[in-house]
Amino acid sequence: MPTRPQKRSREAVSTEELAKQLHDKATRGNRLSAAEQAQLETWYARQDQKEKAILERATPPQTLAALQTQVETAVAQLLTITQRVQELVTQNEALRREIATLQHQLVQTATVQLA
Repeated sequence: MPTRPQKRSREAVSTEELAKQLHDKATRGNRLSAAEQAQLETWYARQDQKEKAILERATPPQTLAALQTQVETAVAQLLTITQRVQELVTQNEALRREIATLQHQLVQTATVQLA
């Protein structure tokens, strides 16, 4: 009985290897027989199924949608914060000008009083 699983494994490896060889042959522009083309297409379909299964496990659509929503929320928050910072910068500039004007008036008042 132990030889049977090994035999299946060898068959799977040889089938896999054959499919890779057929793929190589096809991608180099060599013609495949109808049977070879059918084997290659079957192998491509299996590869697509394997890849799809891996991708579905890696990033479920719900997770991807949730991440997109989080990104959109973060961007909106950044825009709001950026606008608030710009408002504060404008207010600070106005306050600095007002302080400079008051300091200038203070100096003039002190100078008039001393004279």
